[in-house]
Amino acid sequence: MNKFVKYLMLIVVVFYYQPILAQKTVIITIKDTGKIIIDKNIYGQFAENLGRSIYDGFYRNGKIRLDIVAALKAIQVPNLRWPGGCFADQYHWRDGVGTKRPHTVNTTWGMVPEDNSFGTEEFLELCRQIGCQPYIAGNVGTGSPQEMKDWITYLNYDHHNKVSLWGVGNESWGCGGNMTPEYYTSLYKHFASFLPDYPGTHLKKIISGANADDYHWTEVMMKNISLDEAYGLSLHYYTFPTGGWSPRGSATHFSETEYLHTLVEAEKIDTILAHHERIMDKYDQQKKLALLVDEWGVWTDVEPGTPKYAMYQQNSLRDALIAATTLNIFNNHADRVRGANLAQCVNVIQSLILTKGDAMLLTPTYFVFDLYQVHQDAQLLPIKMTAVQSDVGKDTISMVNASASKDKDGIIHISLVNLSPVMPVQIQIPMAGSKVTGMILTSARATDINTFEQPTKIKPANFLNAAIKNKTVNATLPPLSVVLLTIK
Repeated sequence: MNKFVKYLMLIVVVFYYQPILAQKTVIITIKDTGKIIIDKNIYGQFAENLGRSIYDGFYRNGKIRLDIVAALKAIQVPNLRWPGGCFADQYHWRDGVGTKRPHTVNTTWGMVPEDNSFGTEEFLELCRQIGCQPYIAGNVGTGSPQEMKDWITYLNYDHHNKVSLWGVGNESWGCGGNMTPEYYTSLYKHFASFLPDYPGTHLKKIISGANADDYHWTEVMMKNISLDEAYGLSLHYYTFPTGGWSPRGSATHFSETEYLHTLVEAEKIDTILAHHERIMDKYDQQKKLALLVDEWGVWTDVEPGTPKYAMYQQNSLRDALIAATTLNIFNNHADRVRGANLAQCVNVIQSLILTKGDAMLLTPTYFVFDLYQVHQDAQLLPIKMTAVQSDVGKDTISMVNASASKDKDGIIHISLVNLSPVMPVQIQIPMAGSKVTGMILTSARATDINTFEQPTKIKPANFLNAAIKNKTVNATLPPLSVVLLTIK
């Protein structure tokens, strides 16, 4: 091949890829006029008696794992939801208290033996050590109002560890009883009328809410349950990379096209929240009732060799980018979204922590929660930004997203995500400030993971690509990155 042909080919390649590689500029306007507080409970976690979440996860050899406790304390986990999930509506709390506990069978997940050695007291002790609120999902599916009332009495009447957050059933439209919304509202009112507020503890009763975009369910809940009968309404939304339940796609082996389609599925939560909020606003204009997304996450096929019921999957940079994007969405919906629980915390679905015997590793998603803890109970700062969008089939996705807050000391934090696999993005934020610092979470490929052989491949690092000039914060976000800017 002669030099002229090589030169011509080079020109063609550069011309063809130029639109992909060209750096975009995004202008972000932040107004310090917000009065909304980002509820710290948006950063809650979820622990179900499922797979290796509890046994050989949180609880090993009859003891709570202190390394997991330390990791969760470090990111200020505000609440932990237990015992389910689907397990909750077949769990009878008396099996898990006292010295003589019956051996039962986990008929929800894999028909595996359940020795009930981890029960109410162990869960409360775990929460005490983490320093978080316990959030209990009560049994409506196979339980009774009397059983639930007795559990609340056991917990909240003259007990050292009160429990306020209380779910009245879980996924009552599905594994919690396959109920119609009309039937569940009657059942909720029946149960709720027997769930007391004991002195010193106001019970925050949470309605078992909709699955994803089931807006009819929310309409019936809001129409039939009065605002003084509940604290909040739940919502569950999972991101399936393939868009369907089975197959869901690999956690670690996926193409760029599959990556982009996963982003499409993840970003749908923004529209879904907006639709549910409009229904809630029709009946509750003052936004008294909280919306709690108490199950969310990226759900893939299990790792090879893992039983399907165990739901053990690896955690890639893709998962971290989606977690950061989702938390930005929750922050920006903080006027109504006042709680959320990632599914799940240890060894199940989109975990913060994976364990192998005595070893433990922190996933890329863990480090997103580490960076974002600055938003907890901070003042939401409304933002507007120019769009960087990409077409994926018939869908359009936003390649850059952000949220901002101001803490009690007046320090501003801006969390930014560049989802593009190839394109760096220049950020410009008109803002007075004397100093900007930053942290970044990124890696070369969306498929990159932390392993027990290489547990720190993906972790936060100092971000040096930001500066303030002429009252404008300038920063360049690399592809596939989560960046937290701190402005004083």
